[in-house]
Amino acid sequence: MQKQKHFDWILLVILLSYFMILLDNSIIFTGTVKIAQDLHLDQNTLSWVSSAYSLTFGGFLLVGGRAGDLFGRRRVFQIGLIIFGLGSLLVGAAGSATLIIAARAFQGIGSAILAPTTLAILMDTYTGGKRVRAIGYYGAMGGIGASVGLVIGGLLASLLSWRIGFFINVPIAVWMLYLSMRHLPNDTGRKGTLDWLGTLTSLFGMITLVYSIVGTVGQLYALIAAVILLGIFIAQEAHTAQPIMPLRLFADLERTGANISHILYMGAMLGFWFITPQIMQSQLGFTPLMAGIAFFPLTVVNFVVALQVARLTKKLGNGGLLIIGILLTFIGMFWMSRFTPATGYWLGIALPMVMLGVGQGLALSPFTAAGVAHTLGEDAGAASGVVNVMHQLGGSIGLSILVAIQGMFRGVVPGFQHAILTGAWLLFLALLAAIFMVLPGERRNH
Repeated sequence: MQKQKHFDWILLVILLSYFMILLDNSIIFTGTVKIAQDLHLDQNTLSWVSSAYSLTFGGFLLVGGRAGDLFGRRRVFQIGLIIFGLGSLLVGAAGSATLIIAARAFQGIGSAILAPTTLAILMDTYTGGKRVRAIGYYGAMGGIGASVGLVIGGLLASLLSWRIGFFINVPIAVWMLYLSMRHLPNDTGRKGTLDWLGTLTSLFGMITLVYSIVGTVGQLYALIAAVILLGIFIAQEAHTAQPIMPLRLFADLERTGANISHILYMGAMLGFWFITPQIMQSQLGFTPLMAGIAFFPLTVVNFVVALQVARLTKKLGNGGLLIIGILLTFIGMFWMSRFTPATGYWLGIALPMVMLGVGQGLALSPFTAAGVAHTLGEDAGAASGVVNVMHQLGGSIGLSILVAIQGMFRGVVPGFQHAILTGAWLLFLALLAAIFMVLPGERRNH
């Protein structure tokens, strides 16, 4: 009985840590107007408040995942927690554009260490049905954290201050640090050295790749640099004895299909989370608070459905559940692409959001499960890093695509419709990858 209680504390540490990361990633969306007003930021500078975080988060993910494998997950997790908590404090206290952008970049490093390490701790701690259930909760947190972040961001920006959303992370991080010392197993990692060439090329390769998507100057040069650096990284990983990202992770059809589908899925969803609050404020007259609350149909349904994932996985299988989840998300996104101000909130946004919430609740946990399926214990951190890279990179790519498409049209409503429709087609491609790669790969492994 005591053992079960111990496992519950570990799961609490894992889920709350991951929730903090996701919350900060989306709380910015509904708080941007207030941040710009308080710090006197223009639109270009404001975009860097999110982009600086994306750059370091995306860049350090593979390093963070492998560091836990080598140096011990508890130790690396605690380092990430300290960096994230301190970064949150600095963001909340920032009084200028330079300080908030630097603090967000620092915070992103903490997130990049925490995200893969929490998932790797989960993989180490749980087996069998308990692992399925724990991964279900972890994957569900991916959608719930992002959606709740929009609601909390709107509430705080309207009623108190956007700074509270960052300050609140500090006592939570301190509590998580205490719980990790008491309840996480003190593993020492495994013998080996960090692949420094792989580390540096993956770090700067990912940073330049993300910059080529979210940057404003010299994006083509950044893309060329990213291709070269990531090419060197892959060549290094193929030959080194201690790879930071073992290429054997991509030999499995189920994992590879899940990663391709995941990147497309998150591309659609992050773009949706970013531009939908804007259309509600510009076309329906919603305040930031109302726009945040307007996400409740998605958030509540997502939460309820996500709690059923472990039970449904036993009936339908992980791949089958993933396909149903992506299909329902596609239907919801396509439905929302028909929105006009005359349609109104309930028919044009709220009902499609219910469909999106069901789909998201069903899909995100299977993405995580398939992305780390059949990995060896020594590769758990690296595989978790890859899952989180797909989540983060997919979001960055999709957001830039949907925002670019939105800007190609003169009217706000046509821009929104075409951007959301593009998101629907990204989801359709994700569905194909799940049908023709994840499902056959799962059947082959069983």
